[in-house]
Amino acid sequence: MTYYNSQTMTANHPILRIGTRGSPLALAQTHETRDRLAAAWPELAAPGAIEIEIIKTTGDLVQDRPLAEIGGKGLFTKELDEAMLAGRIHLAVHSMKDVPTLLPDGIVLPCILPREDVRDAFISLKAKSLAELPQGAVIGTASLRRGAQILNRRPDLKLVNFRGNVQTRLRKLEEGVVDATLLAMAGLRRLGLAQHVTSALDTGDMLPAVAQGAIGITCRDGDEAAHAYLAALNCPVSFVRVAAERAFLTRLDGSCRTPIAALAELDGDSLSFRGLIVSPDGKVVHATSRAGTAAEAAVMGTDAAEELAQVAGPGFFDFKTA
Repeated sequence: MTYYNSQTMTANHPILRIGTRGSPLALAQTHETRDRLAAAWPELAAPGAIEIEIIKTTGDLVQDRPLAEIGGKGLFTKELDEAMLAGRIHLAVHSMKDVPTLLPDGIVLPCILPREDVRDAFISLKAKSLAELPQGAVIGTASLRRGAQILNRRPDLKLVNFRGNVQTRLRKLEEGVVDATLLAMAGLRRLGLAQHVTSALDTGDMLPAVAQGAIGITCRDGDEAAHAYLAALNCPVSFVRVAAERAFLTRLDGSCRTPIAALAELDGDSLSFRGLIVSPDGKVVHATSRAGTAAEAAVMGTDAAEELAQVAGPGFFDFKTA
């Protein structure tokens, strides 16, 4: 298969150009994608067949404010979407928890790689667990979801905005800027930094973000070559799980401004789903669960969200971000 469906590209190398953010984690995920493509397609294993283009996003450039203040999830995907629609890249690799539920016209999401550990990691040099932190301890997090669930269990703790890549956050922790932080286990494992984890939080104590631990790959709608390449990489189990969770998020109109958590788990054809919404101060939590089949993934997620929306009532998410 030869890939040259853009006027800006030819049948010469590279066959595929992949767009990504430039953080160490984004590059690790893109390298995994490149290696999987090369293993699945002999022509993509040739030197120079796949080129990686680093694209800076607004979310990468603005580090001094919470995501909720500057626009939410789309800040990590907008520039990649624009590059794809302009024909500069064929594919874009994303952390799925950063991908808006509504994709731009002309862009589709046909591939989810095998999902990593979905749990959140507790990291501290002063305590072995969240429960063991002393009263008034400071936790650094940029996630409203994590912050709200922490405050629900430990309202005495102080939360501070904590952005930057994984290495930056670990350095700030070592410098004593905060007493503890939470990061995704998946990212730490992909970066070879799991040794920094003090303890992994059970999903019963800290429900993960929608699609946490999942890598998604987008391409242009109608790009048959890209679809064919990606079909060999898609993990059906991960795809179903993410579909249920993103349906839940879609119905609730979730963004970085809304503390929403969900987890779907698939055992054979049996799909279980848990979801919750929580006020930013952690004082009000609404949770629900569903059980069904893989074919019902999107319906289950939407139905669970509908229940929580009705229980919470209008205006539940109409809060001011700090």
